[in-house]
Amino acid sequence: MGFLVDTQKEGGGHSWGYVRSLVRRKQVDSANGNSHGHQLAKALTVPHLVAIGVGATIGAGVYILVGTVAREHSGPSLALSFLIAGIAAGLSAFCYAELSSRCPSAGSAYHYSYICVGEGVAWIIGWALILEYTIGGSAVARGISPNLALIFGGEDGLPAILARHQIPGLDVVVDPCAAILVFVVTGLLCMGIKESTFAQGIVTAINVCVLLFVIVAGSYLGFKTGWPGYELSTGFFPFGVDGMFAGSATVFFAFIGFDSVASTAEEVRNPQRDLPIGIGLALLLCCSLYMMVSIVIVGLIPYYAMDPDTPISSAFASHDMQWAVYLITLGAVMALCSALMGALLPQPRILMAMARDGLLPSIFSDINKRTQVPVKATVATGLCAATLAFFMDVSQLAGMVSVGTLLAFTMVAVSVLILRYVPPDEQPLPSSLQERVDSVSFIGGETTSSGHVGTSDSSHQPLIDNNDALVDVPLIKNQEALGCLVLSEENRRIVAGWSIMFTCVGAFVLSYSASSLSFPGLIRYPLCGVGGCLLLVGLIALSSIDQDDARHTFGHSGGYMCPFVPLLPIICILINMYLLVNLGSATWARVSVWLLIGVIVYVFYGRKNSSLADAVYVTTAHAEEIYREHEGSLA
Repeated sequence: MGFLVDTQKEGGGHSWGYVRSLVRRKQVDSANGNSHGHQLAKALTVPHLVAIGVGATIGAGVYILVGTVAREHSGPSLALSFLIAGIAAGLSAFCYAELSSRCPSAGSAYHYSYICVGEGVAWIIGWALILEYTIGGSAVARGISPNLALIFGGEDGLPAILARHQIPGLDVVVDPCAAILVFVVTGLLCMGIKESTFAQGIVTAINVCVLLFVIVAGSYLGFKTGWPGYELSTGFFPFGVDGMFAGSATVFFAFIGFDSVASTAEEVRNPQRDLPIGIGLALLLCCSLYMMVSIVIVGLIPYYAMDPDTPISSAFASHDMQWAVYLITLGAVMALCSALMGALLPQPRILMAMARDGLLPSIFSDINKRTQVPVKATVATGLCAATLAFFMDVSQLAGMVSVGTLLAFTMVAVSVLILRYVPPDEQPLPSSLQERVDSVSFIGGETTSSGHVGTSDSSHQPLIDNNDALVDVPLIKNQEALGCLVLSEENRRIVAGWSIMFTCVGAFVLSYSASSLSFPGLIRYPLCGVGGCLLLVGLIALSSIDQDDARHTFGHSGGYMCPFVPLLPIICILINMYLLVNLGSATWARVSVWLLIGVIVYVFYGRKNSSLADAVYVTTAHAEEIYREHEGSLA
């Protein structure tokens, strides 16, 4: 009889113990069965989520990207570049919507990776997201003071106490205004999630109103002047269709703020309904505004005559509307302030989630009794971001922000595939329940009250099952899946696991070889073929087998289900892999240093202090039974 019980105690220094620690996975509800003191406030609804998503997404980049991308890549087809980038970002949004509604705990991509893939990958994602939000917040704060100075009359318009100064004898320009703004936003975040979101909503509303002014006033000017930007001999695609797609890859990063919505999942009143709606509406609104602004501005002035630094302001100034320049500059400042809030909001929740799991010191998991937010984690985030913003111009590190985002997007798509085809069928119990586990006999293949059948052990290997853990595995035939391969449950999970692995490897090989133009053709084209074949094999295999029945009740049942699985997540993986390998060697060199530091921290602290270090794994149904018996005995 299979007992489906395993402890994760690691034998003294053996390499297998290290491997096991990397692939151990936690339960869906990270707070279940644990004591974390006060919980986060359940205060957010759809309007709050839309404010967070739009505020974090529409930064000042739109005021600059329009000119840069139109001049260098897209020309008059800029709106199509934004549309394609929006669709590509929407693929990740679909995946985020499913996982956030089914696993509504703080931590976003880190949390999903920990549940579906394993502790090692989750640590890398969480560590990369810490870097992303810290540098992202610092870069945004550093960009506010020059725009703010323009409102007050130019570069020297700010008071001396706020203006930038160069330290004598050093090549360092300090920015007091940026540091002060970070502290102000940190204070807002410490007041409470509802209060900070309300403030962000006001700032975001001002920014949206400015963009609507640009659209309405620009349309009036366009009809008045005959849209000169579209009457060009070069046509709609001056750089070809390839240029339009290159523009899409550039503006893709203007859509990556919606993951901030997922990070607040634990604070949403009705996460199963509100999170998918909030993510979808935020992305739709941002894409619509981007496209309409680009249609108007590209039509007002020929793309080659645009000012790459201030395309929107200069377009209105060329039509003798100098007063509009101040309004647009105000919109840019509001966009930056809103983006700063969006950058600093998720990181304390990432820190809190990692501290809850024992991977970081427990001080970061403390939640304030009155405000119901992780104040200590928020203050730590603010101090780091303010210090960076004060001393460093982090614009050259901006590429590092993209690494964290794209890694998170990739792992969220992989997690959706795992959830659908090989969802974890075991969950960890605290070692304090070891006696109760030992006193209960579990029979392999016993039908549970939830209507599922005990399946093979898969907790230790997130993709490929370990068949040695079971003796008696029932053969399960799914007769309802027309056109799908009918396999035993054990074989279906093995095929699905290998297929997901082939898909990921194929996407990486194809993206890397297709991007390596310096490779000789004899190497490059065969590599593209191998990657494409692996990707296609994975897609065909996953499309041919049935999805796991446990997907219907995994996590919070009744949540949003991502459409077109496995095709949609696989396309998402391919797009994000392609963008990752094209970030440049300098960016990857910097990120590698940070990730190496993360590995050292994990080996010497996180691995030993993980809440799963002594966990006992049993099937999900039996875990619920043990919890009920434990609570009954306490009562």
